[in-house]
Amino acid sequence: MSETTRLGPHRLETCRAGQGEQTVVLVHGWSCRAGQWADVLATPPEGVTLLAPDLPGHGASRHIPLDSWTVTGLAEALVAALEGIDKPILVGHSMGGAVVLEAARRMPVAAVVLVDTFVIPYGDVDEETARQIEQPFHADFGAAMADLVEANGGPHMNAPTRQALAEDMAASPTDAMLPLWSDLLRWSPEAAFAELQCPLHAINGDLIGDVARARCEGRVTEWHLAGSGHFPQLDQPQAFRALFARVLDAVAG
Repeated sequence: MSETTRLGPHRLETCRAGQGEQTVVLVHGWSCRAGQWADVLATPPEGVTLLAPDLPGHGASRHIPLDSWTVTGLAEALVAALEGIDKPILVGHSMGGAVVLEAARRMPVAAVVLVDTFVIPYGDVDEETARQIEQPFHADFGAAMADLVEANGGPHMNAPTRQALAEDMAASPTDAMLPLWSDLLRWSPEAAFAELQCPLHAINGDLIGDVARARCEGRVTEWHLAGSGHFPQLDQPQAFRALFARVLDAVAG
C-alpha cells in the first residue's frame, strides 16, 4: 500500500511505497499524474522504495507555479525534491523521460529508465512539424487530448480507462501545459546522451519509430513490451510490472 508525502521546496505531492534500500523515482508524462503508476505502487518490486511525485502543474501539484514551464524547469524541481536521496534510479514515462534525463545531468543517479519516451522522435522534430502538433491543443485542448489518447492508448486499453485518462489529462491547466508542450517538442536528448555515464534503459511499446530507435541505438538498452501502446503501465499493467522488475534486476547487476 502506498502513502502520500510532500517532497522538496516545492512540496511536491508524492506517493511512496516499499521499504528497500534502492530508491526508484517514477515520473509521469505530460498532463498526467503519479496515480498512473498505481499498479506498480501497489506491488513494489523487492528491495526498492518507490517515489512517484506529481510534478508542478500536474495532478495534486497542479497549483505549484514554476518560473518557466519547460522540461528543464520540471527537472530542476524534481532534483530539488530528491535532495538527500542517494543515487536513485529515475524512471520517466513519455515526457517524464525527458525530465529524468535532464535531472540526471544535475544529480548523481544509479540509472535512467525511459518508458515509451520516444514515441515522438525528440531531437528530430522540425519547426513546421512541431507547430502542426501543437495547433490542435491550442484550438481545443480537450478534443485534442481525447484524440491523443485514442491514437496512442494501445489495443489492450479498455474504453472506460481511455475516457478517464483523456478527461484527467484534459483537466490540467492549459497555462502550464501549452508552453510545456511547446518546449518539449523542441527538446533534444543529445546533451544528456553525451554527458551521462549511468546505464540508460528503455521500455518501449509498438509505437516507437525507426528514427527514434536509430538515435538511441548504442546508447540505450531497449526492452520491448509487444502489443503495448504509449501507456504500457495502464494498458498492460501486469506485463509491464513483470518487465519493469526485470529491468531493475538488470540495473542491479
